[in-house]
Amino acid sequence: MFLTRRLYWALGLVAFVMAAGVKWEPMLGVGQWLFVALFALLAIDALVLYIGARMAAERQCASRFSLGDDNEVRIVVANRSPMALKMEVVDELPPQLQQRDFALKTKLKAREGKTFTYNIRPVERGVYAFGHILLFVSTRMGLAQRRIRTAKPQEVKVYPSFLKLRKYELMAASNNFVEVGLKRVRRAGNNTEFEQVRDYVQGDDYRTINWKATARRNHLMVNSYQDERSQQIFSVIDKGRLMQQSFNGMTLLDHAINAALVLSYVAINKQDKAGLVTFADQMDTFVPADRRPTQMQLMLESLYSQQTTFGDSDYSILCPAVNRLVGKRSFMMLYTNFTDFASLERQLPFLRLFNRYHRLLVVFFEDVELGEFTRTPMHSMEELYQHVVGEKLLYERRLIASTLMQNGIHSLLTSPEQLTVNAINKYLEMKSRQLLV
Repeated sequence: MFLTRRLYWALGLVAFVMAAGVKWEPMLGVGQWLFVALFALLAIDALVLYIGARMAAERQCASRFSLGDDNEVRIVVANRSPMALKMEVVDELPPQLQQRDFALKTKLKAREGKTFTYNIRPVERGVYAFGHILLFVSTRMGLAQRRIRTAKPQEVKVYPSFLKLRKYELMAASNNFVEVGLKRVRRAGNNTEFEQVRDYVQGDDYRTINWKATARRNHLMVNSYQDERSQQIFSVIDKGRLMQQSFNGMTLLDHAINAALVLSYVAINKQDKAGLVTFADQMDTFVPADRRPTQMQLMLESLYSQQTTFGDSDYSILCPAVNRLVGKRSFMMLYTNFTDFASLERQLPFLRLFNRYHRLLVVFFEDVELGEFTRTPMHSMEELYQHVVGEKLLYERRLIASTLMQNGIHSLLTSPEQLTVNAINKYLEMKSRQLLV
């Protein structure tokens, strides 16, 4: 049992009355009677709570949460008592959320139930353990509170953002990708795979006319082409220490994992085969490229427990390890990060070697916070020096992209927030220009 603030206020009032008895003696007797009455009311209140208060609560949520998205949790509370009760509902949230002041206050009539809804946005992958639901119940008298522990502890796994996959799946069904920033890319020429010979219709390109078929059929016939299919698309994710940098509460590794999943879904939807490679000081995860129905679930399970390391990634092992497992020239989208130009120079020979055997696209990140800092006004010489250093670091990011291009390596410099959309746009652009292999 817990004593409420109302009881302490009442005790303070009784103490004031008894203290007034020093000046006026009858007030001492009044204070004593008030103290006895208050004690009797407290006993009655506690007895009613322990005998008559019957409460139940249940937590309802999905068996797995989506990383970086709002996941709904419902708490259903039922008052099974024959009297109205006031209560404070405390859900024991997982330690990863670092939230210790979560409480919901409400009043329930006799035999009444109520449902509360709140959202959780996890920023770390792993197992999130909910505890019990605690109900701090009091009557209208409000002198005492009873704590009722209900609902069993519950574990929920946090996976990479599968909610984004559903979002893109719905957009694919409605062909409405423009809403999230995906661009329609105009093709420079014919696609690579011949599909069929068909009758000419107004608007067809004259360059696709099949003159031999036209002569045989005595009317215009054109060649029909389609996007080249069954190309292998691999998401190669760097798990080195540079991917530990945080943006909006999530590490760059988490942003890369979310983007890789959505890109793989889009690639499979485009009839390509999606695969996965993760590495740090060695290659530790490999999922062969495929487009079978279970491929996305396999990749989701493979990425569920990935964590960054505290050392630098070893790019020298990447190309030999991938070549042993991937015999066909493929499109490799490498998610990594470079802090300065010197970090690129160390890895450039290995990237050139990798690009020789596969089509390589290097995706690395802008420092958004640094960019915002350089746009703030300067008020001192020290801030001037800080801005100069910041501008130099931002320039080196652009120099890295230019250097990669000079070495025949495609690159994408993007903010973590726009990573998914920009990566898909780059993939679609390169696919339309026949640059995937």
